[in-house]
Amino acid sequence: MEDEVERRQIQQILELDDEELQIEEVESLLESSDDDRDATGVVSPDHFTFNTHLTSLHSYLGEVDDTRHRSAFWDGGAVLNLPLFYLEGVVLFPEATLPLRVIEPNFVAAVNRAMTQVDAPYTMGVVRGYRDSNDGPLRLAKVGTTAEIRQYRPVEDGSINVVTRGQQRFCLRRCWIDAEGAPFGEIQIIEEDIPFRTPRDAYAKLVPLNNLRGQQILSLNALSHGGRNDENDSEANSEESFENELTQTERRIHQSAIGACYDSDRTDESTSSADDNKLSESDSQSGSPCDTDSTFLGSSPSGHKKQVRNSDLGIGTKSMARKVAEPRSHLSSTLSRAFAPVWVYRMYDSFCLAQKAADMWKQIVGTPSMDGFVKKPDLLSFYIASKIPISDPTRQELLEIDGVSYRLRREIELLERLDRVRCKICKTVIARRSDMLVMSTDGPMGAYVNSYGYVHEVMTFRKAKGLVTSGRPHEEYSWFPGYAWTIINCASCDVQMGWLFTATNEKLKPKSFWGIRSSQVKDEMR
Repeated sequence: MEDEVERRQIQQILELDDEELQIEEVESLLESSDDDRDATGVVSPDHFTFNTHLTSLHSYLGEVDDTRHRSAFWDGGAVLNLPLFYLEGVVLFPEATLPLRVIEPNFVAAVNRAMTQVDAPYTMGVVRGYRDSNDGPLRLAKVGTTAEIRQYRPVEDGSINVVTRGQQRFCLRRCWIDAEGAPFGEIQIIEEDIPFRTPRDAYAKLVPLNNLRGQQILSLNALSHGGRNDENDSEANSEESFENELTQTERRIHQSAIGACYDSDRTDESTSSADDNKLSESDSQSGSPCDTDSTFLGSSPSGHKKQVRNSDLGIGTKSMARKVAEPRSHLSSTLSRAFAPVWVYRMYDSFCLAQKAADMWKQIVGTPSMDGFVKKPDLLSFYIASKIPISDPTRQELLEIDGVSYRLRREIELLERLDRVRCKICKTVIARRSDMLVMSTDGPMGAYVNSYGYVHEVMTFRKAKGLVTSGRPHEEYSWFPGYAWTIINCASCDVQMGWLFTATNEKLKPKSFWGIRSSQVKDEMR
């Protein structure tokens, strides 16, 4: 009996020693990883020898054939029937890559149908699946993304290796299972808005509101000296050249707003001087438009519509129209046709927002360069949404936002406030935003599929804490060529958080990094 007790004690001691050994190994890897960083916390190019292009090839899937087919884009509002692929913890955005190892028979049937359908060949719909509780039924999100099959290879065991790319957002209207067992859905393509650009001369000649009194006197004096005809000619030429530079959408918005201003001019000529004083005080307190641009007035919820509500901006409403249009009857020759202050334009100018978001992303991540995206705000908004280290519910929120400006504003808010990454179960801090590491040309976050067909969206960090390894390193089926992977669990609640990747070649740098599953993290805003 005593021998049995002693044997159990020895076994417990050995298990404890093994756990301590694993923690020591993790800590030593952290120290070596810190040596690769420069003073700014970014991995120095001299200490980075890994070829990030290898990761985006998804070579672990083996040989796959290019389908050599590129689907045409559908018009907004188009209704289609597509095979559905729903994944828990995965949100696909336009232009993002999604690798798949299709094993389940119903999804194999869905992929085969997508390859042969006539109306939308090589295309299927991808939606996020989620559960309200651990044992609750699987639910499907209402907004998803069409995925074009770019690479395809059947495997001898009946499975299929596929590489897809996101194309267009859609609303899921209804879904069903067809006769072959493939999930299908009726979808409606979401019409994307055109990125908004501030008209070039919209506010170039706008007089400060606190100087309106002086300008009014000058205008009246000029009229008394017979200068009205020349000024009217100048105004007409300025207005014509201004409107010629607008797009059709911008011209329509501009003309409707001018109409609202004229209507208000006729009905509100009796505005008291007290209103003028209040307006001047509010204008002087608002400060410079550039200063106001750095602070955004609230954020957009996931249900935002692409139309800009007039009540939100104060445009077209009686109070705002009166404030802007009130002096027009006296100053029509000295004021431009602008119907809102400069800071209102900048708040919703997609290109201004894109530049701000790109600068923030560059500061946080370091690479890759975002210069090419600044000229395409819509693509930039989808890129940041697919790579930012946030939980999949928040990423689904970004996917559902209609409007480039609204999406960029929300992303800027997240980049400003998001700091720490926590375990979803026990809320333990495991990483910081500043420790993100780019190990793929696709960015610091990407989708990868394991040999069992499970897709994981993984964010990579150079540093993490509160994690312990489970088991020994494995080199087969590694998502990052040249690195062995080891399962890591949260040290507090023991839930699997992702993998620790360690270099198998001494010349390969960084020597180690962490891959954290986005489905297992909780967002924390500072």
